[in-house]
Amino acid sequence: MASALKQIPWDEFEIAVPAFLTVIGMPLTYSISDGIALGFILYPITMVVAGRSKQVHPIVYFLFFVFIIFFALI
Repeated sequence: MASALKQIPWDEFEIAVPAFLTVIGMPLTYSISDGIALGFILYPITMVVAGRSKQVHPIVYFLFFVFIIFFALI
């Protein structure tokens, strides 16, 4: 898994931050699925902040809301 980290474009803020926090979130939450959910929450947020909201697929926005509701209910 660590070898795939070389392929992340670390110079692009809106890609690197969600990827880094997803990788860090997996061991901190003791759950791979929670770490991935964290990535689905952070990716659209960083893309909107960077002004690239039109490049995010609508399904990713849908998953963003699903995971927000999921974390709110647990």
